[in-house]
Parts: sequence; structure tokens; C-alpha cells
Amino acid sequence: MNPVPAIETKELTICFGGHTAVDSLNLSVEPFTLKSIIGPNGAGKTTLFNLISGQYSPTSGKVLFNGKDITRMDVATRANMGIGRSFQLTNIFPSLTVLENVRLALQAKEKIGMVFWRYYRDFPELEDKAYDLLKQVLLHEKWSTEASLLTHGEQRKLEIAILLALDPRVLLLDEPTAGMSLEDVPGILDIIQEIKDSRTRTILLVEHKFDMIMTLSDTIAVLQEGRIICDDTPQAVSNNEKVLEAYLGGGVKA
Repeated sequence: MNPVPAIETKELTICFGGHTAVDSLNLSVEPFTLKSIIGPNGAGKTTLFNLISGQYSPTSGKVLFNGKDITRMDVATRANMGIGRSFQLTNIFPSLTVLENVRLALQAKEKIGMVFWRYYRDFPELEDKAYDLLKQVLLHEKWSTEASLLTHGEQRKLEIAILLALDPRVLLLDEPTAGMSLEDVPGILDIIQEIKDSRTRTILLVEHKFDMIMTLSDTIAVLQEGRIICDDTPQAVSNNEKVLEAYLGGGVKA
């Protein structure tokens, strides 16, 4: 018996004026796997993420989370249910320390107020948990650094730690290496690989670095003009004629 998909879309469609950005899209993501979403610019990748996370409401169709229809639920409700979303631009508190950024996310998860001085003393276990998350993303040595002083690559790592602090069951990672220097990319790849290997979370990934996609993915869904033209293993996708044509016929480039 097949498991209930962690995320599923049924005939999902959204139109902006006369343009159909996502067109009758049927997607299924098995629990505790990593599925990448690739496609040419304008294919609908980020729009799909916005529909799954609740930033956009569809024109028609459904979004299901562990079999439950969440199509009309707002962003906050979906986040509380366990859908976590990162964005192409970093989303941190620049004037706070690295540790404080993660601790605030833990406080939010535990529904503890945001009185900084009080909870530093009253809830040391949150400090310890925040530090452990920083270890996971290789930022523990910079726990006391103001977040604004981190490199762009380090800020992306911090954003992942903040996301993990909210303990999502599904991670939507939208171009986690966007704007990152080449030397920082392997670190992010290692972090995502570790999360995947734990098999405790489902990951949906949009990324433009095809080598990274091939390394990380269990399956890859290829979008073109808002529709899925292929959804298969990395090897099958890389040899698919429709995919090659979508990328202008010359070696696949995500």
C-alpha cells in the first residue's frame, strides 16, 4: 500500500489576468523524500511554492498536506501544521546575534513571548537547542556574531537553522544558493544532504544548479509553462527528450 503523499496537488491552476502561470498541475511528493522542481525561467516554479505555502490562492484545484485539503488555509495555519518555507532572499533579524535569531524562532514554536532578557535566563534549554541547531548548519562558532556581519552564504545557513527551529514536517527551499559565492555552495549542499539523510522531513527544492539537483534529489519534477513534462529519477530526467527540448536542446541546465 502506497503511503499518503506528504504534499499533493490536484489540477492546481492559477491565472494572472490572461496568463496561466500554473496549469492543471498534478504533483505528488512521497514522505521523507527530496523532490526538486526545475524548469526554464517563467516555468512556474516559485508560483507553485507560493501556492503550496499559502502566499497565493489558486484559481482552481487543490493542495493537500498528508491527505488533508489545505487549499483555503492561510500561510500561518499551514506553517503551524508543519509547512516551512525559505525564500530566495534571506529573512533574518540583522541586528540580533546569530543565536538570538534561532532562539526567537524556538520561542515562537513554543509560543513563548519575545521578552529577550527574561527568556535568556528563564529558558536556558532554548539557548542550548538553538546552539545545537547552529552546529547542524555549521554556524556554532559564530553564535555571538551580529547577523548583519555574516557573509551571504552564512546568512542562508542561518535562515535554514531558523526554519529548522520551527520544526516543519515539509521544507520548501526556494533557491537556497541564490546569490551565493561558489565556495559557499558545498556547505549548503552538505546541510541539505544531512537533513535529507535523516529521513525525518520531506523536502521540496527549487534550485538552478543542476549538479546539486542531481546529487540531492530522489525525484525531479520538470515544469514548462506551468505544467509538469517529466517527473522521475534524476537519471531518467537527464535522459528525457522533452526535458532536453525544454532546455533548448543542449544538455540539461536547471
